[in-house]
Amino acid sequence: MDPVMLSRIQFGLVAGFHFIYPPLTFGLTLIILILETKYLISDDLLYKKISTFMIKILALIFAVGVATGIVLEFSFGTNWSNYSRMVGDIFGSPLAAEGIFSFFLESVFLGVLIFGRNKVSKRTYWASALLVFIASHLSGLWILIANSWMQTPAGFKIEGGRAVLTDFFAAIFNDSVLIRFLHTTIAGWITGSLFTAGVASWFILKKRDMEAARPLLSVSLVIFMATAVLQFGAGHLHSVEVARMQPPKMASFEALWKTQAGAPMSIIGIPDPDQKKTHYEIAVPKLLSLLIDFNPNGTVQGLDQFNKDDLPPIVITYLTYHGMILIGSLFALMAFIGLVLMLIRKLHETRWYLWLLLVTTPLPIVSNTMGWMSAEIGRQPWAVYRVLRTADAASVVVPAGQILFSIIMFSVIYILIFAVFLMLLIKIVRKGPENVTIGYVGE
Repeated sequence: MDPVMLSRIQFGLVAGFHFIYPPLTFGLTLIILILETKYLISDDLLYKKISTFMIKILALIFAVGVATGIVLEFSFGTNWSNYSRMVGDIFGSPLAAEGIFSFFLESVFLGVLIFGRNKVSKRTYWASALLVFIASHLSGLWILIANSWMQTPAGFKIEGGRAVLTDFFAAIFNDSVLIRFLHTTIAGWITGSLFTAGVASWFILKKRDMEAARPLLSVSLVIFMATAVLQFGAGHLHSVEVARMQPPKMASFEALWKTQAGAPMSIIGIPDPDQKKTHYEIAVPKLLSLLIDFNPNGTVQGLDQFNKDDLPPIVITYLTYHGMILIGSLFALMAFIGLVLMLIRKLHETRWYLWLLLVTTPLPIVSNTMGWMSAEIGRQPWAVYRVLRTADAASVVVPAGQILFSIIMFSVIYILIFAVFLMLLIKIVRKGPENVTIGYVGE
């Protein structure tokens, strides 16, 4: 058993399970802010009731996200001590900033949303919803700053075998952070809005809580429709950045075996690294060159330009990347159908579409995971791109047997946590918005 591979599997398991929850908070905090804004403006108690219901769900998701995220912090010191020793002074700064400037802000004002409905004014409560929204996204920004620095490191120099920060702003605003944050934020809004649309669809299909379910579906579906389309633009800009800054990753995304002008874009296929070809491939001629170079005859670097030791696993990188795009395309189709149904005023009566919204609720999580896997696996064999190899970043004193045991232990614990999470979530949803207690003391 290879300790480095086991450490990667362990970190992937922990990070992947945690990554279920932050994108949901992005979308839910946006929806709650919209609902609270509608209540503040209209003074309609219906929006107050719906928002209170959604805050209960947000509180559950936030609690599980915190519990699962703590483990990641310790992994750097246990399984990745060489990584922490070499680049920890830089990588640790945004993680510390996330805790100080974002996590505590989000926690405090989420507490106001949970416990202060009857104790603060409407405007104070709305401001709390705004601050929770800002803090959740600011938290994501700090985490993505740390991750983007690993992808496109900047603002440092190597002294005595350690990365020393030389330019704080260059490190923070590295070449990939802004587009990565935009891409991830939109993905979070898609995740939260489709989740909410699925919940609202369930109420409508069950013919219960209709007064609350209809506006909740409308709000969430408008967000979903807008973001499903915007994500194509953000994803394209991100791909251009990857092609410019990490050309081996882009070549792996597309299984582009040879450098060529007028490179085709692979739609689907089965990459074969041994034969250096993609079986059963469907590709659009010159589209990759057009999208990346804005020139249908532009030259795109292929896998033949790089040393084999500097390339990621081609098959899984290709499949996860294209899986993400496939699911995103489904969302765009669903958004178009939803728009048509809203325009002809048939949305709430079209049961097959409501069922579609309900059963596809988990798909954004799958898409997020695939996107994350393609980005991180596509960076291999580097922990910090062209600075520190993953094999050199792992701890050398942790035996493989202990890592394997931790993987089994984490798997069991996370299955139990997820089971409890689903049980509590189903309980909240079944109780519904009609049973929430609302009201203010003072204005």
